Amino acid sequence: MKIQQVIVTGQNEVELQENELGTGDLGPTEIVVETEFTYISAGTELANYTAKDPNVFVKDTWCAYPWNSGYANVGRVTAVGSNVTRTTVGERVFSYGPHSSAHRYNSERLVVPVPDDIDPAIAAASRMAAVALTAPILSRIQDNPWVVMFGLGMVGNLAAQAYTIMGCRVIGVDPVAERRAVAEQCGVLHTIGGDQEEVRAQIKSITDGEMGNITVDAVGHSAVCVEALRATATFGQMLILGTPRVPVEGDLTEIFNDAHGRWITIQGAIEWCLPMYPTTRNAESQFSKQQTVFDWIRRGEMKFEPLISHRMKPEQIKEAYEGLLNHPDTYTGVLLDWTDSHTER
Repeated sequence: MKIQQVIVTGQNEVELQENELGTGDLGPTEIVVETEFTYISAGTELANYTAKDPNVFVKDTWCAYPWNSGYANVGRVTAVGSNVTRTTVGERVFSYGPHSSAHRYNSERLVVPVPDDIDPAIAAASRMAAVALTAPILSRIQDNPWVVMFGLGMVGNLAAQAYTIMGCRVIGVDPVAERRAVAEQCGVLHTIGGDQEEVRAQIKSITDGEMGNITVDAVGHSAVCVEALRATATFGQMLILGTPRVPVEGDLTEIFNDAHGRWITIQGAIEWCLPMYPTTRNAESQFSKQQTVFDWIRRGEMKFEPLISHRMKPEQIKEAYEGLLNHPDTYTGVLLDWTDSHTER
């Protein structure tokens, strides 16, 4: 079966390639999915595209060049292995599949049926909400807390929405006015910008001096983590939702002394520490996160349309990556539409 797939071939190099997908002799838990939509993860994918992650040059690592990028895929199941129990042929599913017109996939990784009343394009974009939801899951949410979200890109915006849905008072921080405006469209009550001193002053004013009971770095930059720590209330919690990738010089003693002296908990929030499926009843997992997001979408509580700036064809992948990299103010979120790519070649 001829397929098209996005391949990052080297630093700042990406192309749409035509390859062969063998669909015979499926493993017991394998499925074949014909893709309808995928969503670009601006954080992870651009870090690998630009080689910010040095592992791209290390053979046999998960992101080594050439890399089949993408991990937000929605499509129809066309074949299943002998022991597949999580889906059936013909069902629309969300998976961590790549940017590819079709793919073979181990259903034990993550497969979530997409409800019929959810737009499959939105279902693909909802991948970023599951990333974002990791922070609220790990937060100590009690006593109507103030949450300060540093970074209002796709993940930060969706995390801010999640905290709002869960009843928190949320302040969104971003230097880009357009992102603040989109966050307000999505229901974030307070949004602020400015330099570090101005931001702290505004947080202090909005919270009546309380500061953030919970602060979140959704940028993935160590300097922002430090800024978030300084905006955290005594006895508060600071979560690292974005993956820090850029080296930053600073005084570690000052940082640790601040956390130590004010009893601040610093919590990592990378989603991959959660299991794919619940291990016990009601246990948090990647599956339960995605089900929660779908539920919020169906109830109209979580908004995605204001965040999706571009719906593009796979042939435009270079334009999409460069837009996200160089024009983040206007390229706030990019969907790839594969629905015209299903004829065999």
